[in-house]
Amino acid sequence: MSELDMDFLLGAEDDDEGRDRRRSRGSGGRGNRRRRRRRSRGRFIAPLLAFIILAGIIGGGGYFGYQWISGALVPDDYTGQGQGNVVIEIKEGQSASDVAVELERQGVVASARAFTNAAASANMSSKLQPGSYTMRKRMSAANAVKLLDSGNRLLVRVTVKEGLRLSDTLTQLAQKTGKPQKEFLAAARDARALDLPKYAKGKPEGYLFPATYEFQPKDTPADILGKMVERFGEAADKAGLEESARSLGHTPGEIVTIASIIQAEAGRYEDMPKIARVIYNRLDRQPPMNLKMDSTVMYGLNKYRTAATLAETRINTKYNTYMHAGLPPGPIGNPGDHAIEAALNPAKGDWLYFVATDPKSNITKFATTDAEFQALLNEYRKNGG
Repeated sequence: MSELDMDFLLGAEDDDEGRDRRRSRGSGGRGNRRRRRRRSRGRFIAPLLAFIILAGIIGGGGYFGYQWISGALVPDDYTGQGQGNVVIEIKEGQSASDVAVELERQGVVASARAFTNAAASANMSSKLQPGSYTMRKRMSAANAVKLLDSGNRLLVRVTVKEGLRLSDTLTQLAQKTGKPQKEFLAAARDARALDLPKYAKGKPEGYLFPATYEFQPKDTPADILGKMVERFGEAADKAGLEESARSLGHTPGEIVTIASIIQAEAGRYEDMPKIARVIYNRLDRQPPMNLKMDSTVMYGLNKYRTAATLAETRINTKYNTYMHAGLPPGPIGNPGDHAIEAALNPAKGDWLYFVATDPKSNITKFATTDAEFQALLNEYRKNGG
């Protein structure tokens, strides 16, 4: 055999071994690829199964979750107008949430949340007013909001007229509010509780300001009188009572007393500044001149006529300004805004006298001399005075 033939045979053997090795490598590669594909499918299927399981859990619990969320977003609420009566009080400074809790506690609404939602929808959350209201139990939150409108508050409206005396004021308050008069009398004696100004000297006469008031059913007589004294303080501040009194050479208490006399003597608001001037002219005149006001005499005698008789002017009381010089010891009634303003701003003039010449029309005329005064008295008598 030649060398060429030997080389050919050796090459053929090498080729067979190479093919065997390539087949072996090829067969192993396909197995690896199959294993890799199985592993890839495993990695994909695991999350898919987890997702399916999670979806099943969510789907199975979805109904119950929806019910829970619905319950949280849509709170319990009654329907209709409700039944029975219950009085609800909204206190000063309470929020809509505070009121809601009280309404739920007393069975007016099914839940506090229903009320706060209804109040917000009606734009009433910040508009609830302090006071007492008649409500019904088991009513819808929307209807509860409507009943808490300030126009439905339980209030007692009382008008205290200008010039009314303390005794008459207390009687009227007792009648209008239905509270015992003895409780008003007791409250009137407690000057500290009423927070009277110092210049009132512990006496409420003249300091229960005449106005129209709205009291709540729960207000006690002390509460009621306290509100009236507070209202006087507002009027006094507005008028600059204390500062103006000093400029006139009088104490604030003396100005209130002068205002009470003006209130009792005047038939018309426009006459008040002139009556104030007459009072100051008499107080300041030299030689001294007594005030000689019939209104003070009537107060001291607990009578109500406009003119005192000669006999009455001779009865000695502390309020008889025919007998005693200067001002009486205190106010003779409750002066209003106009009388206080007149006392602080008297008209200019030298009048010393005035007479209501026509009692029917309340016309008042003024005089400087005694002769003019006597002429006015004759006119008064002719007109049935």
